[in-house]
Amino acid sequence: MKLRIFIAIFALAQFSQVGLTVEPTLHWKLVPLAVDANEGIDIADFNGDGKPDVAAGRFWYQNPEFRPRPLRNFKDVNGYVESNGDFAYDVDADGVNDVIAGGFFSTEVHWYKNPGAEGLRLGHLWEQRLLLDTKESQNEGQLMADLNQDGKPEWIVNTWAKDAPIYVYELTTKESTIEVIEAGQKKTITKMEPALRKNLVGMRGNGHGMGVGDINGDGYKDLLLGHGWYESPGKDCLNTTWKYHNDWQIHGSVPMLVYDVNNDGKNDILVGEAHAHGLYWWENQGEQNGTITFEKHLIDEKTSQLHALHLADLNADGEPELITGKRYFAHNGGDKGAREPIEIVYYSIDRKTGTFSRNLIHQGRAGIGLQIRAADIDGNGFVDIAVAGKSGTHILFNQGPRK
Repeated sequence: MKLRIFIAIFALAQFSQVGLTVEPTLHWKLVPLAVDANEGIDIADFNGDGKPDVAAGRFWYQNPEFRPRPLRNFKDVNGYVESNGDFAYDVDADGVNDVIAGGFFSTEVHWYKNPGAEGLRLGHLWEQRLLLDTKESQNEGQLMADLNQDGKPEWIVNTWAKDAPIYVYELTTKESTIEVIEAGQKKTITKMEPALRKNLVGMRGNGHGMGVGDINGDGYKDLLLGHGWYESPGKDCLNTTWKYHNDWQIHGSVPMLVYDVNNDGKNDILVGEAHAHGLYWWENQGEQNGTITFEKHLIDEKTSQLHALHLADLNADGEPELITGKRYFAHNGGDKGAREPIEIVYYSIDRKTGTFSRNLIHQGRAGIGLQIRAADIDGNGFVDIAVAGKSGTHILFNQGPRK
């Protein structure tokens, strides 16, 4: 059943433990990888040795040395780099991970072909190949998520332009012809190449903020935006428009997260203020008179520019923690709190009470960019964090509980 959802505008409900800073229980080791303005990053095994490596903008970093190795080139534009998201994915299904990447102002989405073991050893640049010219610029950020449950992720783009249509892009193939010379004769060969196919979600609701998740409990991932959300039509979601719910106006994080905070069986929403102070959870109140309402709770307002959020189990207790941090100089110093200390934090979530406890991971040198990635990079049994932003590219190695 399709339900209309409204944000209930209640006074902020602030529990006694919300935003509480506690004594850190985990020990972290900060390892700088590069100093540049790139803000995209991903973790994957790129050379086939079974160890997680890092890709971040112009470089990839091989585990365990993590020295910068060439990947791609791009331009710097007015304090930003033309790179705002890195996604590891085996685009051509040859058994090794490639990289898909987008930019703030570029309308073209490219993938970068992994050159294989020998090419990686020799330091070759990864060949740039076009997936699609979307004709869309003003790209705030991207996500990859499987929306139609076919086992392949879709490419989803957020824009800060409020009047821009909303699209998702399906990974597919297209025919390409090349001319070759065989036995002295010119010959035309047709082959299939990776591509993106553009699919319209709707014409309204765009704006700063994006996430995916099942809001209404029908088993399909809905699309959250800065100005409301789109209800998934199901498995045929790439061939039809979606139902729009104009239920909020925010300047939110990319991503916003969908998660059952208080373990009541209903998915809630986690959202950060991307260019101001504030971290919130919107509690799903369930269906009331044919609608679903959300009550807005403040988690914390100590840190500004919480542009990205991520959930990962950092203390190995089987439950995820909420990771975020300050996107350093997101608007080149123009945001509220821009010159306050940069930091990365995580919040323990008490799902019995729906409360959060703040834990400082690092302050002073490393902030976040547009993506937060987490995996057990060093194999010690604890999940590490990788970030890239205008404060540089860093790995924060999780050393486990303090002794």
